[in-house]
Amino acid sequence: MSDVTRLLQAIELGDPTAADQLWPLVYGELRHLAGVQMARESPGQTLNATALVHEAYMRLVGDQQFANRRHFFAAAAQAMRRIRVEAARRKGRVKRGGDRRRTAADLNALLQAGPDEEILALHDALELLAACEPEKAKLVELRFFGGLTLEQAAECLDISRATAARAWNYSRAWLYTAMVGDQSEKN
Repeated sequence: MSDVTRLLQAIELGDPTAADQLWPLVYGELRHLAGVQMARESPGQTLNATALVHEAYMRLVGDQQFANRRHFFAAAAQAMRRIRVEAARRKGRVKRGGDRRRTAADLNALLQAGPDEEILALHDALELLAACEPEKAKLVELRFFGGLTLEQAAECLDISRATAARAWNYSRAWLYTAMVGDQSEKN
């Protein structure tokens, strides 16, 4: 059992010092995940990697319970996704130029740069995918919002690399179709 898993269990049992001991063990990896996410953002963003890590950690260490280290980092990826989506929504309000028209999104380009409108479109499409293919949606979340490699995401989901590769290819095509369809309906 890893130290992270042991501390997560101690937090669940109500140990008041466990959360303080957990922070230094997970900070580096959370910071790396956040750094990968924020590297896709244009310069001058108000949300930076450090703020993303702190906000995600605050959301994670509370009432939630985690089975193990993998579960914790999967939840961290999901928390970072939600934080980025919330930030994009705040910035997308009309006051912030939210009345601009969307253009068709290229899912591969989203991995390189993530404009707010495309992050929101991806989020909406990912919600639809999760309704019918939850494991594939989790894979996309781990890869895109968690910054994991295909191998790391496969390990986290406890699936083979080949299965993860097929699911990744399917999900990218599915999400792109959903996002482009969304665009054509609005134009």
